[in-house]
Amino acid sequence: MGANTHFDLEEVTVRQANQALQEAEAGSFSIANPKGAHALACGLDAPLEVTIDGHVGYYCAGMNKEADVRVDGNAGTGLAENMMSGRVHVTGNASQSAAATAHGGLLVIDGDASARCGISLKGADIVVKGNVGHMSAFMAQTGTLVVLGNAGDALGDSIYEARLYVRGEVASLGADCIEKDMGPEHHEQLRKLLDAAGCEGVETSEFRRYGSARKLYNFNVDNVDAY
Repeated sequence: MGANTHFDLEEVTVRQANQALQEAEAGSFSIANPKGAHALACGLDAPLEVTIDGHVGYYCAGMNKEADVRVDGNAGTGLAENMMSGRVHVTGNASQSAAATAHGGLLVIDGDASARCGISLKGADIVVKGNVGHMSAFMAQTGTLVVLGNAGDALGDSIYEARLYVRGEVASLGADCIEKDMGPEHHEQLRKLLDAAGCEGVETSEFRRYGSARKLYNFNVDNVDAY
């Protein structure tokens, strides 16, 4: 394959395209006519640039490592699931469980994300320019979720040490999630993520921060009503 390789999913299968991407060590790739295909551009393990022209189905860019994957369209359930590093950018909306269990890298969603965005997050950074659905950052252990729009019910339920920044309204907070002060380090971190996501004109002062009250780490009879 050359430096710039094109796949048309009307001519090759998802398996063939994925195999070629997984075997590549470098290069730029484009994929046409995805038509909601599942598990596209999964398991990449090299500094590739991949552009997908259209909507994708479940688990696109799952287990990503080092690659830069762009989806010009919407994405189904489990976008960037278990991502380790690299960058995934969706220009449309994402369905539920975006970046579930993701350990590293950056996920940018230009539109909205559905329920459980960042569920069990383990270190990745997520920037959603629209809204997120209910139970986003559920059991998030570490990493960051930035929401420029609104958040649904039970934000950060059972959260550990992840940081949540929300610009809009929060319908309700989940168990053990509370609003916290914004210090200089938080403004600095947020500024870097906003710039990385192309939100240079957005001010960090417009956001509120949420995180763990640290009452559910271990069982305590005094907090039994919270379990």
